Amino acid sequence: MRRRDFIALIGGAVAARSIAARAQQAAGHSVHLGFLGAATATGYAAEVEALRAGLRDLGYAEGKDLVIDFRWAKGKYDQLPELARELVGLNIDVLVTHGTPGALAAEKATSTIPIVMAITGDPIATGIVSSIRRPDRNITGSSFFSPELAAKRIELIKQGIPRLARVGMLVNPDNRSMDTVFDAASGTAGALGLALQQFRVQRPSDFDDAIKAVRASHADALLIPEDGMLIANVAPIVRLATEARIPTIGFQQVATSGGFMAYGVNIPQTFRYAAVFIDKIIKGARPEDLPIERATKFEMTINLKTAGALGIDVAPQLLALADQVIE
Repeated sequence: MRRRDFIALIGGAVAARSIAARAQQAAGHSVHLGFLGAATATGYAAEVEALRAGLRDLGYAEGKDLVIDFRWAKGKYDQLPELARELVGLNIDVLVTHGTPGALAAEKATSTIPIVMAITGDPIATGIVSSIRRPDRNITGSSFFSPELAAKRIELIKQGIPRLARVGMLVNPDNRSMDTVFDAASGTAGALGLALQQFRVQRPSDFDDAIKAVRASHADALLIPEDGMLIANVAPIVRLATEARIPTIGFQQVATSGGFMAYGVNIPQTFRYAAVFIDKIIKGARPEDLPIERATKFEMTINLKTAGALGIDVAPQLLALADQVIE
């Protein structure tokens, strides 16, 4: 069962470099991209394939006129700066990355090579740019309302579980955006009379202890926010939480991986759309002239199978709001 809920669209590499890249393509030379990944290739397989599909749609053929070099931090964000420098040293045409840690590392590595963020949280709050409409440096791409989404998820999980009193939230302290996300969620939780507690995780080996701590805190639900390491490992997180009988809410993969609820953007689709920014830059556009685009589509998913297993009776009014119901 699906419906769509649209939210209004809100809407440097030096010019010589962009023109040179365009001339290279016209002459039959390959466009060279560098991809800076915060997590693992396995964890981001769907997102990378979406990016490749977007590039194919625009006429780029990998192995023919397109080369992509990948570097993966495997969730160790302190390695991102060095990996970004490695990619810059390959004389790439565009540096593609995702998430706040990746974007910050990319910016530190180069002030001339164009940077495209496939997705990031709040780029102003985290200091990536000072303007959405006109980025003041060599970076552009897509963002989403990460603090607002966290707040909305608190509202939704309260609707889904009316008896809700305490909520846990996973937080990766290595991701600068987590502070604003937690603050927004905490504000909404307080307004609803809920207690919100954060549980820090920096690597997959932390998950088991974190879920045990959430259970020991008597939290009635767990919020999983967008973070590269968490996105790449959503399946084991959800499995551990469900085994502990803790309902989860977060980005779309939370529900499709067996969690209770999800509300957010289609992350693979943002990676696909990153190809549009790349294409514009290759054809001569400057990143600072391309407004950062905020997500326009947010979907709500309810996993009724999981709800039943956890003994949650979802109100018909809430089901009616869902774009997707997993039965």
